Amino acid sequence: MKRLWSRMGVRAASVGLLVLGLTGGVYLGQNRDVQQQSAQAQLVLQANEDEVRLLKARQADHAAARAHRVVAEEAAAAKAATEVQSAASKARKLEKEVIEAKEAKEAEEAKKAEEASGPVAYTGEIPESCNEYSGSRKIGCALMLEEGFGLNQFPCLDKLWKKESGWNYKALNSSSGAYGIPQSLPGSKMASAGSDWKTNPATQIEWGLGYIKGRYDTPCGAWSHSQNVGWY
Repeated sequence: MKRLWSRMGVRAASVGLLVLGLTGGVYLGQNRDVQQQSAQAQLVLQANEDEVRLLKARQADHAAARAHRVVAEEAAAAKAATEVQSAASKARKLEKEVIEAKEAKEAEEAKKAEEASGPVAYTGEIPESCNEYSGSRKIGCALMLEEGFGLNQFPCLDKLWKKESGWNYKALNSSSGAYGIPQSLPGSKMASAGSDWKTNPATQIEWGLGYIKGRYDTPCGAWSHSQNVGWY
């Protein structure tokens, strides 16, 4: 009897161990499945993160390319604007040079025409006391006497206008613009004595004598002032 119970106990223990082993195997299998599923989920998650990073990288590349394109377009526009301004500036400069060349040519032609025509001839009377002089000086002597100055004043007038212009009716001071025998400044002041003030020595002399009389009383007074200060 005891032997029977002993056998039954062994069998029961064996069955228990078998059940326990099956149960443990099932648990271990389930655990492996869970681990595999977890690993797969992590792989999927990692793949998604990689995709996101790749997408962001591509977006950054596209943004950089767009920015580069914008900068290049702005630089091209600025260069084009500069070229347009430069071309306009060159055109204005060329236009100015053409105008200046035309004006210079016209002035040169007018000057040549004036030189070719010579001074306006004097038609007034020349006193015998002035015959020792010639050209504009002879006219100056005659007009000075006509103005009421004595002949003794002519040496002063002669020295004054020799110094100022050499008695040249075309004398031009390029620095000041003074013109003619009396070196009127500006020369157009002499228009009060005649519209031919540019080419008529007599017109210039008449204006000059009037200027001297109004400011210095006599030619010798004007010459004295010129000696003291260098101008009259």
